[in-house]
Amino acid sequence: LSCFKSSPNPVVEDFPLLTLMLSEMNLLIHEQLKRSNVLNYCNFQSTSNLRADTLSDCRELEAMLRVISGRTSSYSVALRSLSTKLTPDDAVDPAWASAMPYNKIPGPSVTMMLSGILFQGQTKDLSIMDMHRIMRDSYGDLVRVPGVLGRKDTLMSFSPDDYEKLFRTEGQWPNRRGMDTFVYYRNKVRPDVFKGMGGLVNEQGESWQRFRTIVNPVMMQPKTIRLYVDKLDAVAREFMEVIHNLRNEKNEMPGDFHHWLNRWALETIGVLALDTRFGCLEKELSNDSRDIIKYIREVFQLTWKLDVLPSIWKFYKTSTFNKLMALLDELTRIVMSKVDEAIIRMENNPTQSSDSQSVLEKLLKVDRHVAVVMAFDMLMAGVDTTTSATTSILYCLAKNPDKQAKLRDELRAILPKRDSPLTPQNMRNLPYLRACIKEGLRMYSPIAGNIRAAGKDLVLQGYQVPKGTDVALASIIMYHEDKHFPRGGEFLPERWLKGESSSDCPSAKQAHPFLFLPFGFGPRACIGLRMANLELEMIV
Repeated sequence: LSCFKSSPNPVVEDFPLLTLMLSEMNLLIHEQLKRSNVLNYCNFQSTSNLRADTLSDCRELEAMLRVISGRTSSYSVALRSLSTKLTPDDAVDPAWASAMPYNKIPGPSVTMMLSGILFQGQTKDLSIMDMHRIMRDSYGDLVRVPGVLGRKDTLMSFSPDDYEKLFRTEGQWPNRRGMDTFVYYRNKVRPDVFKGMGGLVNEQGESWQRFRTIVNPVMMQPKTIRLYVDKLDAVAREFMEVIHNLRNEKNEMPGDFHHWLNRWALETIGVLALDTRFGCLEKELSNDSRDIIKYIREVFQLTWKLDVLPSIWKFYKTSTFNKLMALLDELTRIVMSKVDEAIIRMENNPTQSSDSQSVLEKLLKVDRHVAVVMAFDMLMAGVDTTTSATTSILYCLAKNPDKQAKLRDELRAILPKRDSPLTPQNMRNLPYLRACIKEGLRMYSPIAGNIRAAGKDLVLQGYQVPKGTDVALASIIMYHEDKHFPRGGEFLPERWLKGESSSDCPSAKQAHPFLFLPFGFGPRACIGLRMANLELEMIV
C-alpha cells in the first residue's frame, strides 16, 4: 500500500490490484468486528482488537479507486460493490450476539431422515407440499435438515421475512446450490463438451458472474424476445389444430393431453433456443424428439433421488447414478447434434441485421461455448416447467368458466377475427391475461420454492445462521393460506389487478412482497423470465 500512497496519480492499470487489496481489508475488518462483537465501527478506537489504521487504509484505497473510476465508467459498478460502508447492518447483524446458536435450530435427526420415520415411511406417496407441511408442523418456521452422506445441512424457512433478509444480503455473487450430479457429469464425464462450464444453475462466484454477464444482455432484452412473437404464434396455431383434432364430443381433452403439452413445450423451446422446428406437433414424433421428452423427465426423477433424497453416490456409484450418467450422455448426444445443425445453418445463412439475430446467433458472436451450454440448459430447463405451468393455468381456466369468459372478452378486443395474429403491439396491454397466469402459478406452482446460501452471518427466527449456510425458501405451502392470500383456495385473477381490491376480491398487494416470486429475485433471478412469460401468454 505504501507504494500506492507515494503515487499521486494512480492509473487505470492499477485498478485490479487496488480492488483486491480493498476486498481483502474489507474481509479483515469484518473478521475483527465479529471477534470483537463490535456492532458499530464508529467506536473501533476503543476496541483493542481493531486497529484504526486498517480502516484508514481502506478509506485511502477508496479515494484512489474513485480517481480511477472517474476516468472510466466500466469500473464504477465494481467500485460500488467493493465500497467498505461498514454500517452496523453490513458488518454484524445487531441481533447476532443475543441470538440462539445455530445448533439449537430444531429439526429431524440424521436417523429420522435416513429411516423415513419423520414421514411415517411414506416418502414415495407424499407430495412436496405434504413433506413441507410435516416439517413446519413438527418444528416451526425454521427447520434444520441435517446433512448426510457428504452433504451440508440445509435450513428450511417458512417465513417471507427470512426470504427478504436472504435476498437483500446475498451480495455481489448470490450462491444457489446447484445439482451435484450435473456438476459431476459436466466436469468429470464430459469436460470435452462443457469446457468447465456448469451453466447458470450450477456455477457460483466469479465464473457464474462471467457467464451471466454474457447472456444477460441477450436473454433479458425485450426487443430480442419480441423477435419470436411471429414464430411462437405459428407454433401456438398449430397446437390449436392439434386440440381441435383431439377433443371429444364433450369438448374435452384425452387423459394423455399432458404429453401433447410436452410436445408443444419442446417445439417452442426448440424455436427459442436453436431457432429450429423439431416437428413435435406432427402426428408421428421423431425419435430424437420423443427421446428428449422422455429423457428429460427421467433425468429429473433421478436427480430428485440422487441430489435431494439421501444417496451414497458420492462414495459408491449406484445403479441409479450410472443410469443418470447414461441418460445425460444420450441427451448430450441428441442436443449437441441439434446445436451443431443450427450453427451450420446460421453460418451458411447469417442474419444480416444484428437487430434480427436470434438468441443463439447473438451468443455465438460473443462466446461459442457459452452459446452451446446456454442452448443445452434452455432445452433441459424449459420443457417440464413450461408444461407444468401451462397445465396449471389451463386447468384453472377450465374449472372457472366465468374467469375464462372474462379473459376471452379481453382477448377478442385485440383478436377480433379467428385468424387475427398476435403481435408485439397488440400484446402490450393484456392485464387480465397476465393476472390469470400469475394466479394459475400461485394455485399450482411448478416449483416448490427457491434456495440461497446466506451471503453473510444472519439471524433468522432468533437463531444464528452462519454465512454460506444453505436456506431453502419453502414458500409453496403458503400460497393457499388466507393470512397471505385471503380466499387463497380460490382462483381469483382479479387479486393481481390494480384497483380491483374489495371485500369480494382481496388484493395480492396485501401479501408479503417476497413470498410469491415464481421466477426468483435479484441478479440470480431466472434468466428465462421474459421467454417463459411470452410462451405462457401466447399459448393461453
